[in-house]
Amino acid sequence: MPEQTEDTTLDVLTVDAVNAAVNDAVTDAADSSAADVVPTDETLVAAVEVARAALLTFTPEDTIGEPLGHIVEGDRVVSLLFDCTMTGYPGWRWTVTLSRIDGESVPQVLETELTPGDEALVAPEWVPWSDRLADYRTAQDLVAATAAADALGDDDDADDDDDDDDDSDDDDTDDDEDEEDEEEDDDIDPDDVDEDEDEDE
Repeated sequence: MPEQTEDTTLDVLTVDAVNAAVNDAVTDAADSSAADVVPTDETLVAAVEVARAALLTFTPEDTIGEPLGHIVEGDRVVSLLFDCTMTGYPGWRWTVTLSRIDGESVPQVLETELTPGDEALVAPEWVPWSDRLADYRTAQDLVAATAAADALGDDDDADDDDDDDDDSDDDDTDDDEDEEDEEEDDDIDPDDVDEDEDEDE
């Protein structure tokens, strides 16, 4: 019977097709990411005085520090950042978002806000009350269990001490009896012993 051989032509073609598809996908992704890069609107970046004037409508001038840079939010939308010099807000910054409709229009203020920087002191993440209550109850149960274990350990130590005291009292009693016997032996007069022997004779 002739030996059968496998036809690997289909497998090679399949691998080549997969590789080609992967290469095309990578190229498309690179092209799309390059297309997503939004050019910076230099007119908006230069509108520092417009942004500062917007901040002055609700905060004193001495709370607005030096410009810290900008963030490109989208096409013709830029946020300008200013240092916040208010007491209690280290690392925070004033953020003014500006935009314009086209290359001929003037910058307009979209939003002003106080935002935390990378080193700003911020509140911890909010935890629901039910979760905090469950954590509190778990902690209280742990404290109670620890106290009960400590109390049980103290009782065991006290029992051991009582046993040791009883043993030592017994030892002291035995020693006292031995000493009394020796004292009685010492109280015997040798002359009395001699007299008793003479009488027997």
